[in-house]
Amino acid sequence: MTLMHTPVCNFGLPAPEFNLLGVDGKNWSRDECVGANGLLVMFICNHCPYVKAIQQRLVEDIASLQKNGIGVVAIMSNDPNDYPEDSFENMQIIATQKAYNFPYLMDGSQQVAKDYGAICTPDFFGYNSQMQLQYRGRLDESGMDGSAENAKRDLVEAMLLVAKTGKGPVEQMPSMGCSIKWV
Repeated sequence: MTLMHTPVCNFGLPAPEFNLLGVDGKNWSRDECVGANGLLVMFICNHCPYVKAIQQRLVEDIASLQKNGIGVVAIMSNDPNDYPEDSFENMQIIATQKAYNFPYLMDGSQQVAKDYGAICTPDFFGYNSQMQLQYRGRLDESGMDGSAENAKRDLVEAMLLVAKTGKGPVEQMPSMGCSIKWV
């Protein structure tokens, strides 16, 4: 596992289009995922210990964002040939087991990850309602410590600010995780 840190947010960068197959058997486009107040695009996977550590918190935080008009989508871009735990079938199992409350999509060509500039799992891209990037940071300050109580909820706070004002926070802490497993 190679630890990566996301780069600084490139404010205003437009959200690339996509059309990918979800674990529900439906193809999802970017515009179908957008909420009234913005969009959160997450690059996650099944095997990464950084993602595993946040799965429950992620589901809880996403519910809070959705109530505030933020659409959410997760994309899995790893090469499942080298990482079978990240296969489409295993994505379906994990989405059900963890009660994912957002579309979970397979980026088999890895083109969407390249278009977004994703480098690790998890990698979060928060957009305002005009599809301009306003957040590229971590979920919260607990990292892999899933039991950390009262951890600052960076992602939720940032996206609620985006929903309210259209702008993300100036200061953002990078997300960290395993590198995307490129073909």
